[in-house]
Amino acid sequence: MSKTIEFGMDTFGDVTVGSDGQLLPQAQVIRNVLDEAVLADEVGVDFIGVGEHHRSDFAVSAPEVLLAGIATRTKRIKLGSAVTVLSSDDPIRVFERFSTVNALSNGRAEVILGRGSFTESFPLFGFKLNDYEALFEEKLDLFAALLTNGPVTWQGKMRPPLQDVTVYPQIETGKLSAWIGVGGSPESVIRSVRYSIPMTLAIIGGDPKRFLPFVDLYKRAQAQLGGDAMPLGVHSPGYVAETDEQAREELWPGYKAMHDRIGRERGWPATTKEGFLGEIERGSTYAGSPETVARKIAATVRALGADRFDLKYSSGTTSHEKMMKSIELYGTKVIPMVRELLAEKDEAA
Repeated sequence: MSKTIEFGMDTFGDVTVGSDGQLLPQAQVIRNVLDEAVLADEVGVDFIGVGEHHRSDFAVSAPEVLLAGIATRTKRIKLGSAVTVLSSDDPIRVFERFSTVNALSNGRAEVILGRGSFTESFPLFGFKLNDYEALFEEKLDLFAALLTNGPVTWQGKMRPPLQDVTVYPQIETGKLSAWIGVGGSPESVIRSVRYSIPMTLAIIGGDPKRFLPFVDLYKRAQAQLGGDAMPLGVHSPGYVAETDEQAREELWPGYKAMHDRIGRERGWPATTKEGFLGEIERGSTYAGSPETVARKIAATVRALGADRFDLKYSSGTTSHEKMMKSIELYGTKVIPMVRELLAEKDEAA
């Protein structure tokens, strides 16, 4: 494990409660996310990802606009989406917006492409859910062509062809950094390798080691298709407090509210405290004291051979003030501890 590991944080801009226990306006939530990103930059977090949703419980519908604001208030942290729902967007506009963020941030922009875990953007923007797979495949094909940063000639079935088209603003140096968010299907893994766009695994439940077959497939596909080795990212939820007990107590109300709300939409049973604790102890929720969270992250990074670990730090209605403390502990204590644990493993090996 001699390679350098990056440690990031993700948020969906969950609508949170204020000091009076009432839900905050979405506009205030967006301003709070900006402050959270600034703090993450100050305490040494490597990446901040902002998700895209179009519903009442998440405030961020235009991640690139928020990232542009973050770019002007930060110095070193990488700025990306988590994820950009490419299926219901225009690949050229996505590239233009992120290349603009890249210019504002002096090369720190990244785009994580995906299909999203919700489908509200499809009817909102006039797309048919029956075209779910075909839309993503074709739009990803075009976006991958745009990453060459030069004139593009391209033809598909769902939009007019392009002939020697250059998209502006062009990337100043190098190329726009891109990832593909993968929920755990072999087809998605192969797609990532075929387009030479690195994969980040969304591991939101269960033992993270159950994703080892996908990691193995990712490596084997790269070996068979040739090209440079690509990094592997992991995204999982978590929360850091001074003690394990405090983390569980503070995280539980927002965690339950979020999971029950989504569960009602999808026909899932109510979230139980037992299930919540099981995810912390044996699954993919990284909640606890800095020491507990660091040990668990280090174990996952080692097991999967990850190059980046992103902690989804927002969880339902959990307050901005509590998340700010979690970000501080993650940057100042958890990340240094994980690096030490990985270094110790290197020396032992």
